[in-house]
Amino acid sequence: MTDKNDILACARRVFDVEIGGLEKVRDSLGDAFVRTVGLMAETLDAGGLIVVSGVGKSLHVAEKMSAVFASTGTRSIVLNPVQAMHGDLGMTAPRDMLIALSFSGESDELVKLVPAIRRHGLKIVAITGNPDSALAKMSDVTLTVPCGAEACPFGMAPTNSATSTMVMGDALAMTMIEVRKFTVEEYAGNHPAGAIGRALTLKVSDVMRKDDGFAKVAPDATVLESLMAMTKAKSGCAVVADGDGMLQGVFTDGDFRRLVSSSGDQSSILSAPVSQYMTASPRSITVSAYAAEIVKVFEEMRIDDLPVVDASGRVIGLVDIQDLPKMKVI
Repeated sequence: MTDKNDILACARRVFDVEIGGLEKVRDSLGDAFVRTVGLMAETLDAGGLIVVSGVGKSLHVAEKMSAVFASTGTRSIVLNPVQAMHGDLGMTAPRDMLIALSFSGESDELVKLVPAIRRHGLKIVAITGNPDSALAKMSDVTLTVPCGAEACPFGMAPTNSATSTMVMGDALAMTMIEVRKFTVEEYAGNHPAGAIGRALTLKVSDVMRKDDGFAKVAPDATVLESLMAMTKAKSGCAVVADGDGMLQGVFTDGDFRRLVSSSGDQSSILSAPVSQYMTASPRSITVSAYAAEIVKVFEEMRIDDLPVVDASGRVIGLVDIQDLPKMKVI
């Protein structure tokens, strides 16, 4: 296959198959999902672990699922079923539970593991595409993944089934966040390194410009005076605050360029009060917020500058999106 349209059509077919599979699995969610969440919560409350296991590609999915669980407050480990039968079964305890992944539900290594796991006293949840399989019949709860055929032209490579199983794991993990009221502070504690860690541990006060590092002008300051303040602060934005320091608006160099390009009378613009052209009641962020919230606001609002206010709403700083890469927040 060398034709561009044929190549893209093949790729889009895979997307369509897997999107369709996800929709089928989503629509199938019901009591078994609720029971699984309940078992997981009971296990964690008893001090146990969520043990995830699978064979082949399912083991890779188990590793991803367990990693998402662990990072979001659902303590979890991965158990290789082959290694388990040669001593690693000792990693488990009666207070734990097993989530066993097998789309066919007939994986020999996993089917042999389940009786041994049950003798250890663990509850078992099967995530499988075959509710009549040996694995399903040996489990306490069966979460069926009715995703349909694989995207593979041979109907063999785990594609649609792997995606649907991973998303089922994501759904369990995100639901557990809500059920157990896992906080962003706790999430930060699990991610001390990298951009995620910095975004979740740094506060706005750690990344904002303050004092002479940002331009703050009064509403009656002229546009020219605002531009001069921006130049002095080496900032692309002037924050407009009243005599009590309360936020009134923002005026950016982009606002000025748009004004100049749409008006033939530049002198009148420069001498006009900045309040005439500012963006009134702009989005702001409190000084005590986490840096992660800044990133979220920038992405949602598609802005480059964010005024920082204290608990009373008084302007005390500015976050410029250009500063975040230097702080390694993004």
